[in-house]
Amino acid sequence: MADVVVVGAGFAGLTAARELTRRGHDVLVVEGRDRVGGRSFTGFVGGVAVDFGATFVGPTQDAVLALAAELGLETVPTYGRGKNLIRWRGRVRSYRSTIPRLSVLELVDVSRIQWRFDRVCRKVPVDKPWTSPIADQLDAVSLDDWLRSVHAGASTRDLMAIMARVTWGAEPDAVSMLHAVRYVKSAGGLSHMLDVEGGAQQDRFLAGTQQIATAMATELGERVILGAPVRRISRRPDRTLTVTAGQSEHHADAVVVAVAPQHRADIEFDPALPTGYGELSRHWPQGHLSKAYAAYPTPFWRTQGYSGEALSDEGPVFITFDVSPAHGDDDADGPGVLLGFTDARTFDPLPADQRREVALAGFSALFGDDAASPLDYVDHCWGAETFAPGGPTAAVPPGSWTAHGRWLRAPVDGIFWAGTETSDRWTGFLDGAVRSGIGVADEVDQELTRGS
Repeated sequence: MADVVVVGAGFAGLTAARELTRRGHDVLVVEGRDRVGGRSFTGFVGGVAVDFGATFVGPTQDAVLALAAELGLETVPTYGRGKNLIRWRGRVRSYRSTIPRLSVLELVDVSRIQWRFDRVCRKVPVDKPWTSPIADQLDAVSLDDWLRSVHAGASTRDLMAIMARVTWGAEPDAVSMLHAVRYVKSAGGLSHMLDVEGGAQQDRFLAGTQQIATAMATELGERVILGAPVRRISRRPDRTLTVTAGQSEHHADAVVVAVAPQHRADIEFDPALPTGYGELSRHWPQGHLSKAYAAYPTPFWRTQGYSGEALSDEGPVFITFDVSPAHGDDDADGPGVLLGFTDARTFDPLPADQRREVALAGFSALFGDDAASPLDYVDHCWGAETFAPGGPTAAVPPGSWTAHGRWLRAPVDGIFWAGTETSDRWTGFLDGAVRSGIGVADEVDQELTRGS
């Protein structure tokens, strides 16, 4: 018996448990995986810690940065010195800043579309986007439909496709325009979301982001139970809740479900939740995104004057970053590590040796023959996971927000919802997950206080 059972030991669930424990509540966390962290998962390549999931943090992501600082975990700047590269229309060119060096007409078109997108953002409230006067209009079309309706050029659409793949793990024609607007606005705008310096990719954790979740779980101790997938949540006659996890049953006065909306459908609720909650789960699918890492004796691209950041209009690697451990005055020291985001549609179905081959070919097309022979290589396909597959976040299709959005975080019968998708700030990011954990802890604490 506990005051609260939290389902899911990702950043949202662990933050909620930590906050509720601090307020004197007896809390239990149950997690289906054999690890904590959720979509934050740290592995190794060439002996260097790398993030298979959530990686970067930046300015205004105050919740996750404050949490990391409290736990004594520091960030380092993402390497960005030198020229960026773009593989575009069969050619590799260098550029500086966020927007690649395209033709004058292409750059004008990119600026025009960004200006129009920002104007639309002003008309959509982040907390209740379905209440916008233009919500039905925006939710009836995909991001791609909207781009075509405002006559975006081919290069602008292709750049937005890269943004959609790395942001939602989906193509622009799979994502509601209302969702895209709400998501971008929650991050403070397109530039803030996409930039490295001054933006969401500005900093990272040398030992990976999962150490934050591990530190929270260590504080909670035996309150965290791993390898216990939750299959059923039922309400008893005395209005307490029973959570069936693995082979055990846990009883509580409140339950926090801190999993992706799609995976709420994996839990049986007895009695059944109102219809809207089930419909939301069916219409809030996870995207699919994969990552590839290659480690080299040195970050050779730095000595050639390149930052390691690159874009490509050819797959499967479509965006890269330098995540080498060396920073500051020892920039040229090894090892060097390249991170490549890959297109899950063509990458995931391949056997492991072919994934390695095509990823290294993508690195080599950008950084030259030196990239073809790494010391070590590793990749991770989130869509191929057996438990709670998909990531980095929900790729919400047209029609979903106006029909089902109001059920995203509305509590029902002592059941509360958390997760980065429920946050009004930095939705889809680590910061959004932490914010949602803090917010749901407030809701549960108030409910339990009223009940007592």
